[in-house]
Amino acid sequence: MSYQVLARKWRPKSFETLVGQDHVVRALTNALEQNRLHHAYLFTGTRGVGKTTLARILAKSLNCETGISASPCGVCTTCMEIDKGRFIDLIEVDAASNTQVDAMRDLLDGAQYAPTAGRFKVYIIDEVHMLSKSAFNAMLKTLEEPPAHVKFILATTDPQKVPVTVLSRCLQFNLRQMAGTSIIGHLQNILGQENIPYEATALHLIARAADGSMRDALSLTDQAIAYGGQTVNESEVRAMLGAIDQSYLYQLLNALLANDGASLIAQAKIMEGRSLSFEAALNDLAQLLHQVAMAQTVPDSVADDLPEREALLGLAQKIQPETLQLYYQIALLGRRDIGLAPDEFAGFTMSLLRMLAFTPNGNGAQSDGNTQKAQTRQASASLASALKPQTSIPVAQISVPEVIQKNIAQQTVLAEYATDNAMLEQTQTRPASTELAAENNDAKTSAGIQFNGNWRGLLEELKLGLVRTLAQHCELVSYDENSISLSVPEAQKHLLLPNYQEKLGAAISQYFDKKIKLQFSIGGTGNTPAKQISQEKAHAQANAESAIEEDSFVQSLITDFGAQIIPNSIKPI
Repeated sequence: MSYQVLARKWRPKSFETLVGQDHVVRALTNALEQNRLHHAYLFTGTRGVGKTTLARILAKSLNCETGISASPCGVCTTCMEIDKGRFIDLIEVDAASNTQVDAMRDLLDGAQYAPTAGRFKVYIIDEVHMLSKSAFNAMLKTLEEPPAHVKFILATTDPQKVPVTVLSRCLQFNLRQMAGTSIIGHLQNILGQENIPYEATALHLIARAADGSMRDALSLTDQAIAYGGQTVNESEVRAMLGAIDQSYLYQLLNALLANDGASLIAQAKIMEGRSLSFEAALNDLAQLLHQVAMAQTVPDSVADDLPEREALLGLAQKIQPETLQLYYQIALLGRRDIGLAPDEFAGFTMSLLRMLAFTPNGNGAQSDGNTQKAQTRQASASLASALKPQTSIPVAQISVPEVIQKNIAQQTVLAEYATDNAMLEQTQTRPASTELAAENNDAKTSAGIQFNGNWRGLLEELKLGLVRTLAQHCELVSYDENSISLSVPEAQKHLLLPNYQEKLGAAISQYFDKKIKLQFSIGGTGNTPAKQISQEKAHAQANAESAIEEDSFVQSLITDFGAQIIPNSIKPI
């Protein structure tokens, strides 16, 4: 007897043995048990997820000699002939080979005749999207009002190409891609019954390469059995798939963390000597980084039977989350751009060197020629720290060029003076209502929360979201125990939307723990929190610009080196 491939030998013959499509199985099972049968079904999904298999199981359920059931017996003549593909009332058509209208007309001519042996005449049309427009039009009438003894089951990998007139006449079920765990579990069951030894890591590799297709997974398993001599081992499967050995990936990551550029290039050359695909290497590296990120966030998500479990958890502890995200993004971009590189080796090594260069806090192979740049960056950071008024750093401890070192103390004094002066002026120009509110903070009493006219302070304590824009453009007019009167400037009256008013009133009522009525009017003096904040920001900006312009160090730079002040670059501290 000739050998039968695994994909055909282990094709599911009942709903119970179908893997990974529980949502479709549940719907069809309920419909069959309740005898709520539609005349046309459309199964969509990528290759190898069970569309045709599901169609044949449904045909058996409809025609089983024991009756219409979600659990066909599988031993009657009808079930056995359907399994063998020779049931006379099951017509399977490959639409890719019969695209023309004449073939569709010949097919439908037989639909008017009663079934010969079964209860229903079932038409399974695979890859239905390949039919021509005329063929679709020819089947519309029969598809919409078929004889009672006819059922249509359509299958396609591209439902977007099926006319909406056909889609509207069918019950559509979208079959999902198989999860990796479902594929691994199914392969373990099959290999166990076939008495073929296997390694768990090899099945992980096959499931990953199958990309959600059970048929692809079974075909790859067949290939792995032949390649490995009746065994499925990790090393043979890696060689067969051209997948990179995970140990190289761990060595690459450890070299990155150690900031060891020589080891990175050495590992890349070893991979080149083995003729490994560098595009696949970047893909595997991105997958490994994803696994490390999952191990960082949810350690229990790492499978106990995964051989690399300990190594994954070790990397998860050593690598910083932000560094991990950076490596992942560089790996994705490197894989996308590897076709633009001079060759794959150059594209792969440049991605590794990019990770090395952007690793935070790296030591990274700096040459003597970069010493001055490093000192300049250090001086800039030191100067920025010295300009903060709350920071006190002895000038002698800052390693900066001499010309900057002489002026740091003076800059610190000027910055402190400018900040204190700005704070003093803001205090003097602060509205009287704000001063009163600062002295009389809201206090909770037995009668509730007492409001003392500090509208701006009240807004800072409320969680308003989008309504904050309206609240900040309101001016407090008057208030009492049960109501608050507000005015909105003419230019902002468009903010008085009913839902905004309701949300602001609800937030204030919730804050005071009592019903507060808001009354809005248009006009007022315009002394709103938004205007106060704008004036304070403008005043602080003016003080900052004045402090910079009057600074003797800045003046010396302008005089000696022709420097220019860029106003937009000045920000208040």
